[in-house]
Amino acid sequence: MPAPPYLRIVEDVKARVARGELKEGDRVPSTRRLAQDWGVALATAAKALTVLAQEGVVRAEPRVGTLVTSWRPGAGPRAQAGARRLGGGEHELTRERVVAVAVEMADAEGLAAVSMRGVAGRLGASTMSLYRHVRDKDDLVGLMIDAVLGEFPLPEEPPPGWRARLELSARLQWAAYRRHPWLAWVTSLTRPRPSPGLLRHTEWALAAVDGHGLAPDAMMRIHILLYSYVQGIAANLELEQQAQAATGLTDEEWMDRNAPYPALLAQGGYPTFVKVVEDLGGDFELDLDRLFEFGLRPLLDGLALIIERG
Repeated sequence: MPAPPYLRIVEDVKARVARGELKEGDRVPSTRRLAQDWGVALATAAKALTVLAQEGVVRAEPRVGTLVTSWRPGAGPRAQAGARRLGGGEHELTRERVVAVAVEMADAEGLAAVSMRGVAGRLGASTMSLYRHVRDKDDLVGLMIDAVLGEFPLPEEPPPGWRARLELSARLQWAAYRRHPWLAWVTSLTRPRPSPGLLRHTEWALAAVDGHGLAPDAMMRIHILLYSYVQGIAANLELEQQAQAATGLTDEEWMDRNAPYPALLAQGGYPTFVKVVEDLGGDFELDLDRLFEFGLRPLLDGLALIIERG
């Protein structure tokens, strides 16, 4: 009976280390690269890296990747334990390291791939050791949110004028979503998390429109509207990442194979859509960055009618 795919990946990486193709400190292929090279799901590739970390073959290094340790084939349990310690292990665990590895996993595989067990495995530590640093996965996700928003901090001194302040906040949020697509799916409007990073943007937006004679509910709605605009577009970043992983096709490749839905359009009833598509002549690219830019200025123009009217 053939070995399961994740074990074949594990044995392949070990063999490459044994042959000297991968040396101590070298980066091993990322989860996404392994999934592509082996034709497996991201979860399968992630499981392989977790097993390799548990066996002391690799270690996760935040903002660097997964690196080969001093592990060598045929080493006894004591030597393998030493490799795990050199790779990090429980005695070097910190909250910051746990969060950084969780963010790295979410960036590469999506938030669904992040679990306490998976993060511990990637760190070469026991699952229980993580609970000395975070309460549970929900706590971990909250810390992840603050960590990635902290990469794009709001300045100490805001620019002059409400419009410049709101635009800056929107652009910083977009940059965070762009780098970390999973973020849009854990920042709920209806069930907001008590996140210092998110609350700083709320405070910034409310302070930007304060002093213009607006009612409190209008101030809050302006903040929510701008936040929803950025988050709503950003939600498609994670969806596209998941779709590419599942199909192996980029959005353009998928559209080439499926657009313009011939069977559906053949039924009739969509004359305007057909006309617009024909007039475009295939010269339309749904670029989310351009869409964000396209709508931001008109949105701020519309808010000006409310804010400057007071």
